[in-house]
Amino acid sequence: MAQNGTAENGEAPESPAAPLPQPLKVQEVRHTKIFINNEWVASASGRTFPTFNPATSVRICEVHEADQEDVDKAVEAAKAAKQRGSAWRKMDASSRGRMLHKLADLMERDQLLLATLETLDTGKPFLQSFFIDLDGSIKTLRYFAGWADKVHGRSLPVDESFLCLTKHEPVGVCGAIIPWNFPLLMFTWKIAPALSCGNTVVIKPAEQTPLTALHVGSLIKEAGFPPGVVNIVPGFGPTAGAAIASHMDVDKVAFTGSTEVGQLIKEAAAKSNLKRVTLELGGKNPCIVFADCDLQLAVEETQKGAFYNQGQCCTAASRVFVEESIYEEFVRSSVEHAKKIVIGDPLDPRTSHGPQIDQQQFDKVMDLIASGRREGARLEFGGAAVGDKTLYIQPTIFSGVKDHMRIAKEEIFGPVQCIFSFKSQQEAIGRANSSRYGLVSAVFTTSVDRALSVSAAMETGSVWVNCYNALHAQTPFGGYKMSGNGRELGEYALAEYSEVKAVTIKLSQTL
Repeated sequence: MAQNGTAENGEAPESPAAPLPQPLKVQEVRHTKIFINNEWVASASGRTFPTFNPATSVRICEVHEADQEDVDKAVEAAKAAKQRGSAWRKMDASSRGRMLHKLADLMERDQLLLATLETLDTGKPFLQSFFIDLDGSIKTLRYFAGWADKVHGRSLPVDESFLCLTKHEPVGVCGAIIPWNFPLLMFTWKIAPALSCGNTVVIKPAEQTPLTALHVGSLIKEAGFPPGVVNIVPGFGPTAGAAIASHMDVDKVAFTGSTEVGQLIKEAAAKSNLKRVTLELGGKNPCIVFADCDLQLAVEETQKGAFYNQGQCCTAASRVFVEESIYEEFVRSSVEHAKKIVIGDPLDPRTSHGPQIDQQQFDKVMDLIASGRREGARLEFGGAAVGDKTLYIQPTIFSGVKDHMRIAKEEIFGPVQCIFSFKSQQEAIGRANSSRYGLVSAVFTTSVDRALSVSAAMETGSVWVNCYNALHAQTPFGGYKMSGNGRELGEYALAEYSEVKAVTIKLSQTL
């Protein structure tokens, strides 16, 4: 048996497989209020809004709705917590790191509950919530916990008798607005680098999926973070989100979501106090599959990219360009592979495909599927709703897709795979890059030369070679063109959450 990549003492006996984790039965959601200054408070207006289980359309609970007044209170708390002399600013950097590790410990303790809440609120399969979303969130916290005491400046050689030092200081109050497709993962992507650098945070979870963010609020308090360091304001984009983006006391805003809303946030940031902006937006992501590839691997990875999380990913592999000589075989294999996808109750560990998030998203995806048929693409598989009055859509495969079709140009955000054919490498690169988006791309080939030359030509922030959705806490993530500005994750994210100060000292001429 191979252990740690090497053969150890012959063949060891097989150990029994560990039992799969099982979701908890959640009788009542404990945290539904706004989290400000480490306290649970009712909305200033007294309004609440419902959150629903997409798999059943049953209301889970009512959540307090934050608006301008609540955001003002949250920003005031965050501003106080970042002042010099506050408990947070006086805390040494290694203690900030230990606090992030403590939060990761608490999330590990509550992993089953958080994964269950994530599945109830989003409709994604429970095992994906547990093994991918929770695992990725915890790893993100631990990665940036390690950076907390390693953010430092430099000494610079300058002319004449001067000494120049640089310091990296917190930006200040960081606003964050996160989407509904990966609520917990996006929560940690935003708060982990911000806190590692010593900032304070006001974060708005999506109105469709606020529950895991609110539960983590209780863990933030339990971990010992001082009041005001993290504030959570569930609410709607045009009210709470707009209040964060335009607030004069918010020093930076980070947003993950649609390109159209990203443009509104950047405009609001410019018109208010020119706050820093980090945007991770839409994508129409190309995969280029060459004839020399491992065909089965390419089928599996591109389909994982197209159908993971019901296609509700900014990284969705929605444009698959396949070399002509293997095109028909690739389409046939893709259809056979799609037949193995299990549609069902997201809480059932056997399920690999759940519902869309809500009726609006369901209708948008079905409209785009209908447009593909009207415009002449060949429907190879799926293309229909599952049952009556549900939000489930079959995994759908189109072949014969042309670049002018809506399904080839618009971000679908649903389980639709579009397969194109190409003749030459130059043609494939040109068509892949002919998009207003530039988030991610993928190349499938056994040629290292081709992999390197094509990846160099792709106009995207990430290029995956012979893999897909290969996201890691250590690796920067972000887009070119209208897929956004700035980078999340990795060391590069630290620059988004710190200011650089140059201190220049005149030295005496005497020895």
